[in-house]
Amino acid sequence: MFLTLFIIGGAVFAVRKMGGSNVAQGAIALLGVVFVMLVQLTLPAGNSLREMTGGSVANWVTLLAIIGLVWLYFAVVKILRDRAKGPTAAPVKSDQMSDTELDRYARHIVLREVGGQGQQKLRKARVLVVGAGGLGSPVLQYLAAAGVGTLGVIDDDHVSASNLQRQVLFTETDVGHPKVFAAKSHLVTLNPFVDVLPYNRKFTEEIGTDLVAEFDLVLDGTDTFATRATVNKACMAAGKPLISGAIGQWEGQVTIFDPAHGEPCYACLFPTEPADGLAPSCAEAGVVGALPGIIGSMMASEAIKEIVGAGTSLRGEMLMFDALYGESRKIKIERRSDCDVCGEQG
Repeated sequence: MFLTLFIIGGAVFAVRKMGGSNVAQGAIALLGVVFVMLVQLTLPAGNSLREMTGGSVANWVTLLAIIGLVWLYFAVVKILRDRAKGPTAAPVKSDQMSDTELDRYARHIVLREVGGQGQQKLRKARVLVVGAGGLGSPVLQYLAAAGVGTLGVIDDDHVSASNLQRQVLFTETDVGHPKVFAAKSHLVTLNPFVDVLPYNRKFTEEIGTDLVAEFDLVLDGTDTFATRATVNKACMAAGKPLISGAIGQWEGQVTIFDPAHGEPCYACLFPTEPADGLAPSCAEAGVVGALPGIIGSMMASEAIKEIVGAGTSLRGEMLMFDALYGESRKIKIERRSDCDVCGEQG
């Protein structure tokens, strides 16, 4: 009888080691018991196989009854424990950082420009990232690692194999999955103290202003004029600063648009959509894989500065970087009084 139990248990263990589900393991155990019961019920007394498997039905019924009672005992204990704990509530963030967080953010806290107060500002900040692609990937990674408390990410695209050359947030197993959900999966693994809000949809005028109003800061890493213009209008309407990045081939650029504080908006710089061929997408013109990491990191750095109030921001200036020749430069951006979005007639 015990040899039979050992064989059944060994079969269940083998299925488990091969990655079999709990259902598969249970099915193996059930088949073993059914086989033994059939042997006990169909073979005559004294049969060698029947003797090897217990000798009688009564022995198996007794054993199964004992196993059932033990299982029932532990099930009842678990139910009582769960009731004693009460309903599971969503964890509430304390105003004070835990020892784990203090250790995690130690290199920020020792920075004179950040310190404990700055890190607390990061913990309480709500940042929306529009686009989870080439620029969105490093932006999300660095802001999550920095401890930004709430990260919203909106994108209606799915991960493709061609993304993996530069969108380092994703892996081969993410191909075919919505970017925002894949992003959340990786970001909460990177930093479980960060709340990630995925919006698996396109950023449109219908939802833009209301969505932006829920956040303190917006970072735009999209790659089309139409979407950038829509994001700009929503930020203008909600009075939120917009950190904008763009890349193409070997060059990238970063700036902050903030008309609510007297600075230019995206439409001041690009009032009309560029003619066909003047601003080709990455799919059309290509992009070196490391460039989104460089520009995305700059965007994340500007966001951190904006939240903690450190340094000098890129308001009214655009930082341009040429990776091919290792050169960078800044240009001034002026607010236009005749801007259709933020001007006097806007």
